[in-house]
Amino acid sequence: MDIVMIFLLLSTLTPFLFLKVRRLSLAVIQSLMLVGMWIYYFQAAFSVAPATFSPLWIIFYAGLLLSQVGWIMFIIYVVSSHGKYQKEFQ
Repeated sequence: MDIVMIFLLLSTLTPFLFLKVRRLSLAVIQSLMLVGMWIYYFQAAFSVAPATFSPLWIIFYAGLLLSQVGWIMFIIYVVSSHGKYQKEFQ
């Protein structure tokens, strides 16, 4: 469960990364998915996990997938903006 908590915390930061790369629609979608992701986590941690392919299950894993997409987009944004600053110094 520790690794799931790490992924949830990273997913919680993802809407801010989407805002940084100017993707407002993805930030809103990820924010809405976060509610379902945390509900799924608390239900799985303290009760019986929701059934496979239930709406909460789909929201949880779709949110994790969108979170990873957001982190990759942020890394690309940081690397490409670093190149601009490096050209300015030369």
